[in-house]
Amino acid sequence: SSNMCKAMVSYLAVSDGQPKKERVNVLPGFVNPGDMREVKRIVKEMGIDLIMFPDTSGVIDSPLTTKYDMYPKGGATVAQIRDSGNSKLTLALGAFSSNEAGAELQQKCGVPCVPLRVPIGLKATDDLIMALKNGFGVKVPDSITEERGQVVDTLVDTHYHYYGKKAAVFGDPDTIIPLTEFLLTMGLVPQYVITGTPGALFEQEVSKMLDDAGIEDYRIKAEADLFELQRWIRESPVDLLVGTSYGKYISRAEDIPLVRVGFPVIDRAVHPLMPIVGYRGCMRLIEMISNAMLERRDRDALDEDYELVL
Repeated sequence: SSNMCKAMVSYLAVSDGQPKKERVNVLPGFVNPGDMREVKRIVKEMGIDLIMFPDTSGVIDSPLTTKYDMYPKGGATVAQIRDSGNSKLTLALGAFSSNEAGAELQQKCGVPCVPLRVPIGLKATDDLIMALKNGFGVKVPDSITEERGQVVDTLVDTHYHYYGKKAAVFGDPDTIIPLTEFLLTMGLVPQYVITGTPGALFEQEVSKMLDDAGIEDYRIKAEADLFELQRWIRESPVDLLVGTSYGKYISRAEDIPLVRVGFPVIDRAVHPLMPIVGYRGCMRLIEMISNAMLERRDRDALDEDYELVL
């Protein structure tokens, strides 16, 4: 993903000199088409013109039209990617997948680049919106403020379903770093956080978040695998697994609920169309995590504790 995005810039992007167009380039990172659509919706809601690449929305989630079309309408055009060198600003979402391309665009075409996390969770979404607000001097519309307020209200209403529960989190680093941050916002305890990708950056960023939140005896590892995670869980169990479909074997063997997040999710339907980014994505993550914990509570409840209203 990182190399592809960088190659797009080095082969195609050109700058016609000054002045730059009032437009943002968004490099969305390693996310599903539903996430790309949601980021585009937020940027447009802020009243800002954008070019997003790579963009799989409208390509791998295109509607059923009964007509065969070799080249669906979605995605970024060559002309747009070429013109990205004339944008005023680039937002690179996710250090591992987007930073190199953003740096290349800055160096080659003079478009300043702001590196951000993939906007998973309250804080990372706030950071995206503030970068747009500051970069273009726009006002944050009430519609976006309302969405954020709904997330805060939902956190207050549901926190007792998951507050203080221990979680193991695993997957791609650009997903896992902001996801861990959101689990902390929710009040969960990320006990084990791993990625298969090499890089000290992952361990540093996640350790800092957990230390700042006062979490103790956690384990974080880059270049780790799920065999190791399962060994840790056998030594000291957790209440919840949050990660890709590959976690389902641990979920069954150790009898721990799995909330499927990240890439790949290949054993459940409709996943690529539903965002986990932005405030809507926060809602979806809260829903999935809350309901996984409530499901477990119902399953384990004695007859006399089996309540209709939880």
